Amino acid sequence: MTYLVAGLRLLAYALTFALLVGPHWLGLRFGRGALAGHAPVWLHRAFLRLFKVRITVAGTPPAPGEAALVLANHISWLDIPVLGALRPLSFVAKSEIAGWPVIGTLARLQRTLFIDRARKRHTAVVNTEMSRRLRDGDLIVLFAEGTTGDGTRLLPFRTSLVGAARAAITEGGLDRVRLQPLCIAYTRRHGLPLTRAERPEIAWYGDMELAPSVKLFFERGPIDVQVTWGEPIAFAAGTDRKVATALAEAAVRRALQEAVTGRPPVPVLEPAQAAPPVAAPPAKAAPPILIPAATA
Repeated sequence: MTYLVAGLRLLAYALTFALLVGPHWLGLRFGRGALAGHAPVWLHRAFLRLFKVRITVAGTPPAPGEAALVLANHISWLDIPVLGALRPLSFVAKSEIAGWPVIGTLARLQRTLFIDRARKRHTAVVNTEMSRRLRDGDLIVLFAEGTTGDGTRLLPFRTSLVGAARAAITEGGLDRVRLQPLCIAYTRRHGLPLTRAERPEIAWYGDMELAPSVKLFFERGPIDVQVTWGEPIAFAAGTDRKVATALAEAAVRRALQEAVTGRPPVPVLEPAQAAPPVAAPPAKAAPPILIPAATA
């Protein structure tokens, strides 16, 4: 992609943003209407169409209007428009992003929850706000690794923010909350499978600067991404948070392995509490996995 073409596409994206931002802001300011929820979706879809990012979706997502805490892996800044293009949702992000030029503004318009990792007590504040949104029927995406990876390996999932699910039950009177594993995998470029060596070129992780990563994205051309919704996990009042998080991590790990290798993972013995996968038509929600209460 030449710089002229990239510039013209960015201009088209900026014009789309200018058309949507006013009505979207008013929707957020005076009540969450349909436009307030869907304007970010339209903006993300415009970006992906302009820059030829194609999404393939597998699995059964939450039904429209069903609250869920989504536990996803994190590879690149591109994850945001990819997931944001699927449906109305919001993210949990580190507090530093709120101060970034342009990106911070876009994140706030997405109703992103910012967490200050340097302040341990701030986790409880964020959990309270997350629980309120879950009670209101929101879909919240938590990048459970706490950082980005290279697109090949999965880092351990953190359990601290999963406490928001318990808060939504104890403080909001919900019977249970849906924890939804979700896997993102970048699989092809120009229609050809990505090799292990090429995959980090799409990722943004470690000490990488953002600008060179975006520049490389513009230069290298069309990308295919696979998004896989795992089997939902029912989180109830007595659910063991660590067990629930481990189940979500295992589901995402399996999906990532299959996406990057093109082969299903070798079957392993599942935890006794994990229900076997059940095929379900796309229009119906998959049965949740039930896990036992935490023991003292």
